[in-house]
Amino acid sequence: MAYQNILVELEEQIGIIKLNRPEVRNALDAQTLTEISYALETLENDEGVGVIVITGAGEKSFAAGADIRQLREKQPLDALIPGMSGVYRRIENCNKVTIAAINGFALGGGCELAMACDIRIAADHAKFGLPELNLSIIPGAGGTQRLARIIGKGRALDMILTGDMLTAKQAEEIGLVSRSVPMEELWQTVKAKAEKIQAKGPFAVRMAKLVINHGFDANMDTALMIEKLAQAVLFGSQDKKEGTQAFLDKRQAHFKGM
Repeated sequence: MAYQNILVELEEQIGIIKLNRPEVRNALDAQTLTEISYALETLENDEGVGVIVITGAGEKSFAAGADIRQLREKQPLDALIPGMSGVYRRIENCNKVTIAAINGFALGGGCELAMACDIRIAADHAKFGLPELNLSIIPGAGGTQRLARIIGKGRALDMILTGDMLTAKQAEEIGLVSRSVPMEELWQTVKAKAEKIQAKGPFAVRMAKLVINHGFDANMDTALMIEKLAQAVLFGSQDKKEGTQAFLDKRQAHFKGM
């Protein structure tokens, strides 16, 4: 695909998807979502990529939400197609770790995009909000569900019902983001996080993500069984043998993802 609205870059083992519509604060129209989905699939299938970072071009906006002109034309049945929600679910279930590098405003669908990623790191001038009720709609790309799971039901209701924006510091305090850092430190912080993850056994990273995602909403007995089954698979892996032997040998492990 010839990308028009995003940039796709590689830096060592990090795949980068950069929303590139700064003139409209990186608003998420249908074309942009299609391009994100295609880029995600491409990077997911690239064995040389260990972590995928999603960010925005410029220093003002990560993603300012859905394109309101397109949103105005939506009809009832449009809410039932995968659309934005489907793309974000793909991000959430990606077999690579995803990090949102939030470089500015993350509003509406932009905030929902960040929440679909595994880890969120924000520049200290970033702002977060779900203002959809001002348009007489709800955050319909996973916002009502992911936000409550990330920061708790009470805080999620407050944020959604009021439409109030949070600063990066406030987002960090309630766990919506892992860290807030000065803008000039954002990429290095994200890169350091990615490199730390890439040093782990890639098969174990993938299984840990799978177990957490699928066990989170299950009852404890079911969740623990999912965990045990994943561990059983890992016990038979070459990487487990390499990791344990490297520890005993006091050397760096060389994982192969199998």
